[in-house]
Amino acid sequence: MYDYTGWIVQANAGRDKDGIFCVVGVDQEGHMLLLADGKRRRLSRPKRKKLGHVSCLTDDQSRMYDHPVVHSLKQGEPVSDRALRRALAAFKEGYSLGKR
Repeated sequence: MYDYTGWIVQANAGRDKDGIFCVVGVDQEGHMLLLADGKRRRLSRPKRKKLGHVSCLTDDQSRMYDHPVVHSLKQGEPVSDRALRRALAAFKEGYSLGKR
């Protein structure tokens, strides 16, 4: 089973279509990603979504956004919803400016 933790993804289907989320884990069967954005979907209750219903927004080589919060998630350290919101806001700002 591949570890998708730390990927920044965009929802392609469902109520949260076009929303940007961070993958905070994978369910026990390995078929669903656990997504959070820190606001509507908090880390305590992540959204379960199939891998086919999201698209990756990070580059193909590292598949990870270089931010301390993402590194903490990847290492299994606790992260606050506020810190996750700030990391995603910084990503969105850079993404809209064409830096990514």
